[in-house]
This record gives sequence, C-alpha cells and structure tokens, in this order.
Amino acid sequence: MCASDKAFMRLALAEGKKHLGATAENPSVGCIITNDGEVVGRAVTGIGGRPHAETQALAQAGDQANGATAYVTLEPCAHHGQTPPCAEALIDAGVARVVTAVQDPDPRTAGDGHRALRAAGIEVVTGVLEDEARRDHAGFLSRIERGRPYTILKLAVSKDGMLSAAPGKQTAITGKAANEHVHMMRAQADAIMIGAGTARVDDPSLTCRLEGYEDRSPIRVVIASDPGSLNTLSMLKTREQIPVWFLTLHDGPDHIVCAKTANAAVDLNDGMKMLAARGIGRLMVEGGAEISSGLLELDLIDEIVLITGPQNLGDGGVAAPLELISPDKFNETVTLVLGDDRLTTYVRAQ
Repeated sequence: MCASDKAFMRLALAEGKKHLGATAENPSVGCIITNDGEVVGRAVTGIGGRPHAETQALAQAGDQANGATAYVTLEPCAHHGQTPPCAEALIDAGVARVVTAVQDPDPRTAGDGHRALRAAGIEVVTGVLEDEARRDHAGFLSRIERGRPYTILKLAVSKDGMLSAAPGKQTAITGKAANEHVHMMRAQADAIMIGAGTARVDDPSLTCRLEGYEDRSPIRVVIASDPGSLNTLSMLKTREQIPVWFLTLHDGPDHIVCAKTANAAVDLNDGMKMLAARGIGRLMVEGGAEISSGLLELDLIDEIVLITGPQNLGDGGVAAPLELISPDKFNETVTLVLGDDRLTTYVRAQ
C-alpha cells in the first residue's frame, strides 16, 4: 500500500456518499482514477444504479487511464448484467493498479473481480479503509449477507425521554437544525418506515424537503395489518411520484403480504426480508413507541439516531424505549449539537 492510497480512497468514499439511498438495488460506489499522482477521473454510481462508477470514471480519464491506478470503494463487478463487468472495463482500459476497500459479497462477484484483474497482470490492493467503506456500504452488505436492510432508528425525545406529550397527540420536539439533519438522513435512505399508529396520528408526508434534495425522497413504507383504515393518508396523494408500500396481511395494490405472528400482527422479521428482496438496503425508521420497541426487541436495529430536545414533557407522555439501548448491544459513536438539540448515534456492537 502506498502512502497516498488512503488519501485517494477517502476521495472515492466521498464520491460514493453522494448517491447514498438513490442507487436502487445497486451499491453507491465511488471511483477515483489517478495517473502520476493526479486525479484524472472521478465518479459515483448513477441515480437508479447505472451507469457504474468505474465506467464513468474511465470515460473521464480517457487515454490517461492507461497505466493509471483506480481506487474503488467496492470490488469491481465480474458478472454480465445489463452492462458488461466493470473488472473487464478496467482491464480493457489498461489500468496498472486497482485499490479497493471491500470485497463484494454478491455471489455473482465474490472475489471474481479481484481474480480477473490479477489474471490480467494488474496489481490489486484490497482492504484500504475497509471499516469506513463497510459503513458506507452497510445497506448493500446487509441485504446480501443477512437478507435484511441495514436499519436506522431515528428517535426524537424530550429531555425527560418522551416521544410525545400524550398518547395519540402529535408533539413537536426538535428544532430546525435537527429537522434538517433528519431530512438529509431521509435523502440517504432507500426507504423510510413507520407504523400504522404514527401514520394515523401524524399523517406525515415522509418526503425529503431539504433544499436541493427534494428529488431524493425515499420509498415510504407503512406497517399495517389492515391498511383499509389508512386510505385517506396524505402520502397516498403523491404515491405515483414517490411510492408507498404497506407491510400487511392483506393483498392489494402496493401491499407486501407478510407472515402473521401469533397475535395476528405483521411478522417484522418476514417484513424485513421482503423489503430486502425488493432491493431495500438502507432503511430508516421513524416509528413510535410500539414499532421502535418491536424492532429493538427482535434485534433488527443496526443504528440508532437519538435526538434529544431541551424541554420536559412531564407525566402522561409516551416514553421512548430508551431502556432497550443497552451498552452491550450498542456503542455510542457520535454526538452532535444541533441548535438547542443534542444528537447521539449508537451503532450495533460487533
């Protein structure tokens, strides 16, 4: 590994972050191509999943790709799909060296990309900034390796740990800076999920309304055993532009029929598998106490973003399931001050 490999891989990771949540079933890969220490090509996987980062970066580099080094955040694909393999494109371009962060777990590649490059006489270096890349590709990796999305639970709570002032009462807890942060989280998610109770009380749009990111709203998912009572939801008015899916027990348009639990509720484990099968890798949850507790108890949460407001809501409020954020399951990793609010991130302990 050259001293500059980490620096150029950081640039590749920065490229990949640009389209998180917007590349459908494909990972948002970043690629940087350098020649004589100068960047001659850079790209990220296109919106919707194509074109791939490597082919775009090679096109930018042109003849300068010959003898160059390519930095790619995920092993170049080796299978023929809608487009030829990226490993083949790198070989044909004459690159001399390929540096990657993470091996692709997809059975269609799973090391074959690296092997093809080496067989063509290209030097291959792997595992550069792997931990950072695994975090960025967590949705794709989780979907392939575990058969479920990487799931991020967002909880907005009062200073005394309440989700709302009273059952069934919509309560504003966080301020402008925190709300903007949440909208950026939405922009980086493949889908956003709530339960039927939150849908009835808040009637949210669940769109991204951050300036410049309005076209990055995620698929909206509502967990509802019987969605019949939710046919007046505001989000349904925009379902042609931004899909709305129901995890449910009943067939219907945009209904994902799931297994049923012993108490006739949607089986959340099965629902997660269904979402992964539909290409959902990064799932954001903005549910209330019931869905949050349910997912935590089933060990289906990988990351928690806890935003604490400055006010107390007092007795009678709906308590957040903070007791389920135990240090043996989650590590506190980041703390931010957002106006009057405090954001703390917890990541699943390995």
